[in-house]
Amino acid sequence: MKRPEQISALVNIGFGNVVAASRVVAIVSPGSSPIKRLREEAKERGKLVDATQGRKTRAIIITDSDHVILSAIQAETVTQRFSEWRQ
Repeated sequence: MKRPEQISALVNIGFGNVVAASRVVAIVSPGSSPIKRLREEAKERGKLVDATQGRKTRAIIITDSDHVILSAIQAETVTQRFSEWRQ
């Protein structure tokens, strides 16, 4: 059985997709050139997870395992959902 400190909350990042809140390092908007490069590098390394369900990418979530997760939900909305988890 897991101890309470090992259990991580799951946060909805859109369309029924969830991510372990304790593993998230950053939530960023996809518009800047450095973020676009980060996305391409993750794709080349096989660490890109597309959770957009075919929609436009509006937020990019970076995890502590170097995975890059694409979300169709606005970065501000995803950030708010993480803030609610931390309270």
